[in-house]
Amino acid sequence: MSNSSLAGKRIASLLDENSFVEIGAQVSARSTDFNMEPKDAASDGVVTGYGLIDGRLVYVYSQDPDVLGGSVGEMHAKKIVNLYNLALKVGAPVIGLIDSAGLRLNESVDALSAFGRIYKAQTMASGVIPQITAIFGKCGGGLSLFTGITDFTVMEGGAKLFVNSPNALAGNYEEKNDTASAAFQSDEAGNVDVVASADEIYGEIRSLVALLPSNNDEFGAECECTDDLNRQVGDISGCTTDTAIALSMIADDNSYFEFKSGFGREITTGFIRLNGQTVGCVANRCEGYDDEGNKVWSADAALTPNAAAKAADFVNFCDSFDIPILTLTNVEGFAADMCSEKKLARSASKLAFAFANATVAKVNVVIGKAFGTAGIVMNSKPLGCDITMAWDSAKIGMMDSKLAAKVIFDGKGTDAIEKGAKEYDALQNSIDAAARRGYIDQVIAAADTRKYVIGAFEMLYTKREDRPFKKHGTV
Repeated sequence: MSNSSLAGKRIASLLDENSFVEIGAQVSARSTDFNMEPKDAASDGVVTGYGLIDGRLVYVYSQDPDVLGGSVGEMHAKKIVNLYNLALKVGAPVIGLIDSAGLRLNESVDALSAFGRIYKAQTMASGVIPQITAIFGKCGGGLSLFTGITDFTVMEGGAKLFVNSPNALAGNYEEKNDTASAAFQSDEAGNVDVVASADEIYGEIRSLVALLPSNNDEFGAECECTDDLNRQVGDISGCTTDTAIALSMIADDNSYFEFKSGFGREITTGFIRLNGQTVGCVANRCEGYDDEGNKVWSADAALTPNAAAKAADFVNFCDSFDIPILTLTNVEGFAADMCSEKKLARSASKLAFAFANATVAKVNVVIGKAFGTAGIVMNSKPLGCDITMAWDSAKIGMMDSKLAAKVIFDGKGTDAIEKGAKEYDALQNSIDAAARRGYIDQVIAAADTRKYVIGAFEMLYTKREDRPFKKHGTV
């Protein structure tokens, strides 16, 4: 591999030093249409091979924008598909570093077929080995589908991701709304998991790989834990609204790797380690704070379509790779507005299906309110959660007691409604009432959350659960 090429430098920056072994360095384009000679397309615009990240095997392809714009043609795709075939045989992740002009026009239907072969290779690998796509330059047209089929997409802040460029959209242009930008594709479209600077992107990919198993036969991704397993998290009770902070408090060494932080932000998703084991996290969220402790956004404690869809996809990934799932529940209902109503039933159904369908170890902690159907779809015991805990300050029920009392005691005066609300709270919304009916396994103090959750996952370490035989579900 030529380390002087941009594609080579990116691979060297990503992998352990001197660990990369190139495959197919002599491959070149076969097409000579439009005077495009094979000698003008060294390695056919993509460097492929394998190497190590923290000593673990990974396969990498890196498109070279200096060779035919990194465009995808017949032999370019053949190299990537060959890499996937090797990765599947060995059981190791594939990382694609994207910087391409897209489809190679000179090769016409051969280039179109090339896209199809890569799509199929990615599909066959889905759920078998982790796939990470990193976008450094342009990723447009059919190339953008690479990001949708693979598991995680990391994007450099100045890169471009699009099916149609902003200027090709009726009534739009790049200066008006840059739909190809990292900000739009992450926060608005939800197509990007992590946005990072050019200097940070390699570290983000390495951190993600460290949290993932190499394949679906390798249980979890474990490392030695140096944090106190019984550590108290005394300040966590004040973090029911910003659960990204709560998850970092629970985690080993207070480390939380979050995905799609700006999209569907009413739920936070990401990975933590508990006693060294990677755990996937899904938590309701209604406030966000910056690193200085300033509140930067707030919302109702409601489940939105984007949040539910984001969470469902994440749960499905975790289940595919035997990564245990932890949920922190604090939700009062579904978002109630015209825009949400168009998608809410479908997306909430997907979330309920994902939790009910998952056979990995599942632990739910009700840290605030778990009201109505929204509380049920958040990994509740009726959906199949293995261990359900609740803070002693939490509430579980049909709805807020004041709203319920207004319905039950309608027309009977303010005093009757206030008295009824207190009775409803005690009889229907209390943790004790839910625990007596078997919907809560453990009532805990907030400060004890870390040790109880670790204990639950240790108990569930050897969990096995079968499902009725079928090809796959349809939701």
